[in-house]
Amino acid sequence: MNYRNLRVLWKYAREVRSLFRLSLPIMAGLVGQTLMGIADTVMVGQVGVIPLAASSLVINLFHLPMVFGFGMLTSVSVLSANAFGANDPLQVGRVYRASAVLTLATSALLVVIFMAFRWMLPFLGQPPEVVDAAGGYLWFLAPSLLPMLLGLAGKQFCEALNHPWIPTLLMIGGVLLNILLNWMLIYGNLGCPAMGLNGAGLATLLARIVTAAAMIAWLVRSKSLARFRQGSWSGARDLPVLRKLFKLGLPVSLQHLLEMGSFAFAALMLGWIGANALAAHQIAFTCASTTFMFSLSLGMAASVRVGQVLGAGLNHRVRRIGLVSLITAVVLMTGFGCLFFFGGRTMAAWFVESKEVQDLAVQLLMVAAIFQVFDGLQVTAISILRGMQDVRIPAIVAIVAYWLLAMPMACMLAFYYQKGALGIWIGLAVGLGVAAFCLTFRFYFKTKVR
Repeated sequence: MNYRNLRVLWKYAREVRSLFRLSLPIMAGLVGQTLMGIADTVMVGQVGVIPLAASSLVINLFHLPMVFGFGMLTSVSVLSANAFGANDPLQVGRVYRASAVLTLATSALLVVIFMAFRWMLPFLGQPPEVVDAAGGYLWFLAPSLLPMLLGLAGKQFCEALNHPWIPTLLMIGGVLLNILLNWMLIYGNLGCPAMGLNGAGLATLLARIVTAAAMIAWLVRSKSLARFRQGSWSGARDLPVLRKLFKLGLPVSLQHLLEMGSFAFAALMLGWIGANALAAHQIAFTCASTTFMFSLSLGMAASVRVGQVLGAGLNHRVRRIGLVSLITAVVLMTGFGCLFFFGGRTMAAWFVESKEVQDLAVQLLMVAAIFQVFDGLQVTAISILRGMQDVRIPAIVAIVAYWLLAMPMACMLAFYYQKGALGIWIGLAVGLGVAAFCLTFRFYFKTKVR
């Protein structure tokens, strides 16, 4: 191997190191947040199949406003990373102030919209006993959107400035608090009333409020971030940044909404089949969502790295960062696919005692094992494109992959060919595969040396 090849390998090795240095704390935080959902699912599953199915219905609906808000906030990390890479602390401060305004306005609107979902539940064709159990849980979960998005906005801002660990530890602390409150409020321990499913919702709300308050306190008082807090709100200088955050974030929000909307609609279709199908979906979806967070963390780290090098004018490094991220995602998600394939039965048994629900969940986890690589590729590729501020074409890809292809195929397989829940998940897998191919090709085309 000649000297030139060694230099190329060394450059790629440096990108791997930089990617993992940033992605590991992001991963810890996101997986920690997912563990909050797993804790709810496992602990509610011990109460019964109906509460588990009700939590599945509400959580799948909750993901719609949640991912819309999360998509809007991706612009925070992109613009913060650009300004940080350009060594412009004044511009970072403008992004900080504008992002606070955007987060408050977006989250308040989403809370109101999601609370209105309560009156839609009886018209979604779900089993009556599931709808009855879901109402109170939704009331507790809806207001938790505001503190959750405030905390995530602060976390993304810090990650773009290479300060990811304190926000990560705060998020993990929130997860531990949520588990403790679940134990107290679901089952009635330490003198608390046994609230069942509603207790899980109240526990999540309280844990997210405490986590957001701790995050804001650290952002306001941290000495390491003091130079980025210069100045105060100025309409003349901060409003253009707010408009840019909104312009960049809106297409990403729509893309998130289209993707998660397909999973939410799939959950509704599963509810038409029955409570057992909905409960099995919640188990498989919880497992797949957990592994998805690992590839999402890689993608978010890659997005920040791309934003930083573009801000510094080092455009030639974008392709290298992207290739390293995509290859890493493939290796990681292949491992998770094997875990689902061989360990699905054990995983299903963690959540519920019903043999019928376990059997169906195992089938769905088999499909999840197959689409793990597709899921990892599509989220990593789209994150890299966001770092390049390429957001409109990926939104179009989402429309085609999830709504013009995946949903019609899922409906046809589930109801025309009588494949039930398995058919719905096969349709989702096909949509993820198409999205992965198109977005990876888009990255290749955008970074091709001409």
